Amino acid sequence: MGVAARMFEFEVLATASGARRGRVQTGRGSYETPVYMPVGTRGTIKAALAGQVAEIGFEVVLGNTYHLMLRPGAEVVASFGSLHGFTGWKRHMLTDSGGFQVMSLGAEYSERGARFRSIYDGSIHTVTPEQAVELQELIGADIQMVLDVCTMLPASRDKVERAMELTHQWARRARAVKSRDDQAQFGIVQGGGERDLRAESAKFVADLDFEGHAIGGLAVGESRDEMLAAIEASVEHLPDSKVRYLMGVGDPVGMLEAIARGVDMFDCVAPSRIARHGQAMTFAGKLHLKNLRFQRDDGPIEQGCPCPACAQYPRGLIRHLLNVGEPTAGTLLTLHNLTFMHRLIAGAREAIVAGRLGDLISDVRSAWEPAPNPVPEE
Repeated sequence: MGVAARMFEFEVLATASGARRGRVQTGRGSYETPVYMPVGTRGTIKAALAGQVAEIGFEVVLGNTYHLMLRPGAEVVASFGSLHGFTGWKRHMLTDSGGFQVMSLGAEYSERGARFRSIYDGSIHTVTPEQAVELQELIGADIQMVLDVCTMLPASRDKVERAMELTHQWARRARAVKSRDDQAQFGIVQGGGERDLRAESAKFVADLDFEGHAIGGLAVGESRDEMLAAIEASVEHLPDSKVRYLMGVGDPVGMLEAIARGVDMFDCVAPSRIARHGQAMTFAGKLHLKNLRFQRDDGPIEQGCPCPACAQYPRGLIRHLLNVGEPTAGTLLTLHNLTFMHRLIAGAREAIVAGRLGDLISDVRSAWEPAPNPVPEE
């Protein structure tokens, strides 16, 4: 068994039904949960500076091992001391293993590892579970993920079960070679939409005594109801004493519903990705700021939002910048969307303590998923 991470602890501070508010303590400091982690695919969040992201209030960001191993290379990152030194981000960092990226690029899987083609130059690479650990120890984030096999859904039970079994084999191997005692390691639950496989996987991963547990293989084609059923089947068999991370899910309603079921950590590229396409996330729903109706709008993106875009710039200017291809628009909307996500999750923490999480979920669902117009009676 590998070396346990020094000073990585999770404490539950408050609960409300299945939801919980907590605190993760690490050698670097601490962060509150539930928590949303902005995604810095190549080490930084697109169109945003580290200082801007920190000023919003984020305590954890995610780096992508797949991209960093290919360019500039894990050894280059290590030459700066760590990903922190390379990127200038001084707070917590988590690196994924690249499992989702290689799946989306048509990787070939075997007991040895995952074989895939680089998106940069077409070269062929094979990463084993042991190498995924080595790469992430070189990169030096505070939390690393084991290499897993992710499957697009819907998929046959046989395919899902094979992916789960390989993930289990790789998890055991990854846990055995972990050597850094200042870096936590999370195992990943797989099993697709099969509740019994999710339960089996959660039990297996829990027995390996990782510092935290992730629920992977979701938001890959299934409905939200199917996703929530898979989360419930997983959480039921994960220990309350360990932090739980739902990978790749970032829609507001889905995150809040997952929080209600006991999930603590989230990541998603959506806030910065949709910003570059002119979409703003607000508590009244999503706004498409390229629309003509915003041409002469002198109001902020959202009243009461403290982000730089809302504090200084009218919707009409942002629409203009979007329509002329000015990159500043992507920056302003990225900062706004990240601020929305931070406010949403901070609100969820407060709602758990106040016993109002259900009300928050209802409010956000009403804004983001309004009921269709009723059919007139004949």
